[in-house]
Amino acid sequence: MGDARVGEADLEDMTQARLDPGDLAELADAAPECTLVFVDDDGWPGGVTMSHLFHEGRFWLTSVRGRAQVRAVERDERVGLVVSSAGSPLPGRRMVRVRGRAVVLDDRATRDAILPLISARLQPSDPDRMLALLDSPRRVLIRVDPVACPQSHDSRRVAGDGRGGAR
Repeated sequence: MGDARVGEADLEDMTQARLDPGDLAELADAAPECTLVFVDDDGWPGGVTMSHLFHEGRFWLTSVRGRAQVRAVERDERVGLVVSSAGSPLPGRRMVRVRGRAVVLDDRATRDAILPLISARLQPSDPDRMLALLDSPRRVLIRVDPVACPQSHDSRRVAGDGRGGAR
């Protein structure tokens, strides 16, 4: 197709459309949810869409002991996170798959530090009420430390926003 830019003649080579590494925090902060990907009890790919907090370069999720995602992280620290701009105020379509190492934490100090931040993110109009709901006996935190971002996309970097329209 000669020297036409991606989005003008085709959508084959999307390397120019990768999310800039510096934009990960903006996407993670704006996205209302992410999908945690793991290997389930039977060895099959598993995933669950969850609210998250991106804080100091790490993803924080909260769950309850005994759920599939908690058992999976306790068994194998290797996880994936998929974050999309869908439902966020960000312009364009953006997504990233994060490869990470996860750990389940349930100590009081970590809960006291992180649960109020998650509560404020999830329910800014009444974070204390949200905290009261989250701070339950079987509550755990899952911390995901990013290792790499092997796949990403930022439609703002493609002619016509990747849909064939005018740039």
